Amino acid sequence: MNMNNTKKSRILVIDDEISITSSLKRTLELSEYQCDTANCGREALRKLRAGNTFDLIITDIRLPDISGIEILDIVKIKYPFLPVIVITGFASIESTKEAIRKGALDYLPKPFTSGALISAVKQALKSSTKRYQYKDLYQIVSQSNSMEEIMDMVMRVGRTESTVLITGESGTGKELIARAIHRNSRRSTQQFVTVNSGAIPEGLLESELFGHVKGAFTGAITTSHGRFHVADGGSLFLDEVGNMSLAMQVKLLRVLQDGEFSPVGSSDVVKTDVRLVTATNMNLEQAISNKTFREDLYYRLNVIEIHIPPLRQRTDDILPLSEFFLSRLAGSEHSKKLTLSSSVVSALLSYHWPGNVRELENTMERASVLCDSGQVELHDLPDRITSSKEDFPDLTPTAEQVNLDSLLSSIEKHYITNALKKSGGNKTSTASMLGLKRTTLLARMKHYNIQKDKGNSQDE
Repeated sequence: MNMNNTKKSRILVIDDEISITSSLKRTLELSEYQCDTANCGREALRKLRAGNTFDLIITDIRLPDISGIEILDIVKIKYPFLPVIVITGFASIESTKEAIRKGALDYLPKPFTSGALISAVKQALKSSTKRYQYKDLYQIVSQSNSMEEIMDMVMRVGRTESTVLITGESGTGKELIARAIHRNSRRSTQQFVTVNSGAIPEGLLESELFGHVKGAFTGAITTSHGRFHVADGGSLFLDEVGNMSLAMQVKLLRVLQDGEFSPVGSSDVVKTDVRLVTATNMNLEQAISNKTFREDLYYRLNVIEIHIPPLRQRTDDILPLSEFFLSRLAGSEHSKKLTLSSSVVSALLSYHWPGNVRELENTMERASVLCDSGQVELHDLPDRITSSKEDFPDLTPTAEQVNLDSLLSSIEKHYITNALKKSGGNKTSTASMLGLKRTTLLARMKHYNIQKDKGNSQDE
């Protein structure tokens, strides 16, 4: 999909007023975009399902059948990399926040000028281009702003030779980010070598990294090259670097300082040209305080830090990732193409995902094995996920009585209440956990009548 050339950018405009769709179509075509129109939500969805490839959707909030918010919800699940601009003649703070929260890249209140429209279109297509680049080049599926910022960092850092420290909880995708850095570097045609420092016994880690000569220790019947030798000219990814002993940290520091090492059992000095990327789920600053990690090594490793937030703090990525995993599984033998029921969507969004993306991937694999129909239902999910949710309504995609606002409010209230419990009622910690400003959290608590004395914290 080439979105650098506006002539190839196809835009779908959805509005129930023919005069408006006609006017927008003329404006967009004058700016050399291709444009198609729909006067109701179902017509728009039919065009999407028919295989029409669009680069952008512009939709009114109020439509005669399916609301613009519902279209956002469907696009987010089915077409996670398709950007949406929302327009409306009934702008309000709540509707604006709801549209942005559901994934809209921009929000234009009527009446708006042609210049404002074209500016919003250009910005949305630019954002979409970056997300397709991320997906195509790095196999990274994301829709959240926090992950987009991380990928921007990857694009900038990859072109340098700086040492990178990737932090985050287990299962957040640290190795995937490390591979993305390598693919975006001048070393991309050379080896990308990984070592899990926490999975290799201390007595073998030195040999694993630096190699050994024949007879260096019992069982060393041949000379063997280490990972630094194999990765020469490329990138070496050291995962769980915080688990290294102090003795190994000294040896790693020497490689970083001098660009050389000695194989186990040898006095020879071997030069190496390696781009080092490390990762940890530990708090290394705390480890320094505890005298279990060297401060000088920390500053050598942490030239540039990339922190990956846990999945519970980037809920915009849950559904696109779920769809991606199901689609990938559908391409494997004996698997079938599956969709998610609305009750499953509610459960996935309300669960806190302690195992992060890895847990979500395993959950989708389990669902693909157990699901007997073409749609994943609650009984296909583990009990820990279904028991963590409130009784959200089980909706069908075509139900006329769907109250999306009520459903979304229930999910939001559930998230806030659970976060307050986890933080012991501390409002500042809760706001940070949810990615909100503290004042915004207090406003949402008041809106949902959530008591301020939730928990035992004195933080008011």
